[in-house]
Amino acid sequence: MSAIATIGYEAATVRTFLEALTEHGVELLVDVRAVASSRRPGFAKSALAANLHGAGIEYLHLRGLGTPAEGRSAARAGHHARMRDIFADHLATAGAQAELESLADIVRSGRRVCLLCLEADPTHCHRSLVASALAAKMPLRVIHLAPAENPAV
Repeated sequence: MSAIATIGYEAATVRTFLEALTEHGVELLVDVRAVASSRRPGFAKSALAANLHGAGIEYLHLRGLGTPAEGRSAARAGHHARMRDIFADHLATAGAQAELESLADIVRSGRRVCLLCLEADPTHCHRSLVASALAAKMPLRVIHLAPAENPAV
């Protein structure tokens, strides 16, 4: 059975984030944010890719598996059910389905993959919905990684 991990960086430092990935043996981090930027140092696309490279982990941004702006607004407002509905509609689009199939091919290849988004709680994040959509395509074990929290956050 294939496996996929998910991780959120909301409460992590770059160090604790990378430790969680390396402890799990992640080979490829798939960024499923629609916009791969962050006000958190080290988590914007270029800095993240460089940090991952230094840890021997590849980076791939699948923007088409990100939550549309309306869904991100709903999530920020704490309307998680609304975010899930918006994302489900988005996931049904041809573009999102094509990226989901590309991701499925990568997972089927046996690589140790981890999905990335912001939310620490996977139940409040669309990355869980991406993982569930993959699990509908193949036998798949989903593992939610939780990096040690940054006490300064």
